[in-house]
Amino acid sequence: MFIRQLEYMVALARERHFVRAAQSCSVSQPALSEGIRKLEKELDVPLIRRGNKFEGLTAEGQELVTWARRILADRDAMNDEIAAMRTGVSGQLRFGSVPTASIAVSLLNAPFCGLHPQATVQVVSDLTSGDVLGKLRSFEIDAGITYIQDPVPEEFRVLPLYLERHVLLTTRGAVTASSATWAQAAALPLCLLTPSMQGRRRIDEVFAEVGAAPAPRLETDSVASLFAHVQTGSWSTIVPSAWLHVFGVPANLQAVPLVSPQRSVPVGLVTLARDPAPVLVRALLSVAESTDLTFLEHLPAERSR
Repeated sequence: MFIRQLEYMVALARERHFVRAAQSCSVSQPALSEGIRKLEKELDVPLIRRGNKFEGLTAEGQELVTWARRILADRDAMNDEIAAMRTGVSGQLRFGSVPTASIAVSLLNAPFCGLHPQATVQVVSDLTSGDVLGKLRSFEIDAGITYIQDPVPEEFRVLPLYLERHVLLTTRGAVTASSATWAQAAALPLCLLTPSMQGRRRIDEVFAEVGAAPAPRLETDSVASLFAHVQTGSWSTIVPSAWLHVFGVPANLQAVPLVSPQRSVPVGLVTLARDPAPVLVRALLSVAESTDLTFLEHLPAERSR
């Protein structure tokens, strides 16, 4: 019953609503509330700030949820470990990533699922770097792919995967050289992601570094929309070279590396430094260590040279 009560608290902290928390736990709202009241009585501390509706957790409640997530994660890891001893790796691997690393996630998930047909994968691919570390820390995901240019706290393990590099995608013939400068790119009619998106902010940082002030003719919050608009030939854009391994380079366009300055950001697989690591995480790390993703640093045509 204690484990069930911990599940109620974690669900309530996540949903911040009694009815939704109860639904996520497949119990009635009164049953969830009663379970939490019993836990408060057992611990002799208030865990919830109560009013006409959920008003948040007390300091004790927040501390309990931190421990509850760890306990539940260890419970799940133990169950997966025992199941793996009987029938092989199974269970659900929860994977999170920054949007620009979606292809890397897929390139690891394909061999992972091929090696472990009883395992399933849940992917969240619209996270910021901070979100990835935060969700790992709170045991909401098991592994994440994110930028690792800044020092990563010691509570995490990091496996470098590749360098993210940007290229200019523009109308064929618009650039006659083998590369283009960021200043040249700023002068083109650009279609870019919206300023609120992490990928756009990295582009703006380089433009600011070279003293360029581009005025995008069109902005979008969708990668698919970005490529659709650029493919018309009316706009140019700046994208990570890794994206071109998914979308390709349309026949009427050309992709050239951006220089002056040349910039790259390391991308890596991050997991919690737990010992022992959960069996699903160990299985993923084994796949990642044997998979070379450095070709994502280059244009698709360069891979065959």
